Amino acid sequence: MNKPITIPDIKVPALSAETLDKVRQFESALEKCPQVEINVESVLFAGIYARTIKIPAGVVITGALLQVPTVLQISGRCILNLGEQAAEINGYAVFKADAGRKQVIYALTDTFVTASFATTAQTVEEAENEATAEAEKLTTRRTNK
Repeated sequence: MNKPITIPDIKVPALSAETLDKVRQFESALEKCPQVEINVESVLFAGIYARTIKIPAGVVITGALLQVPTVLQISGRCILNLGEQAAEINGYAVFKADAGRKQVIYALTDTFVTASFATTAQTVEEAENEATAEAEKLTTRRTNK
């Protein structure tokens, strides 16, 4: 079993305008590829909103641009952006993650990702709106076509 990794001195930083533009260009290219359904489990309890996704092995995703700092937990094996650099996670890791970030994650194995933040929201929809100005793009807001 992999030993848990906590990286207290490394934050997932906010993206520079230039890096955010590159991520958005990459995201536009991804939108032309076949899409995979990513299930979302949301928990809103005791003033904390937690959003968990499972990324199947071999799938790359981009997340919404987050406007709140979160605790980011990853379990699996994946490559993700830490600002302008890529990092490989193998096992379990917990990160402090700044507001102003948009993650790109490539799952090498089935990987679970949870982002949590303190909130006064009373509903999941309110929490999603607090987390991102791109809430309409979230999987939970899409309707099946």
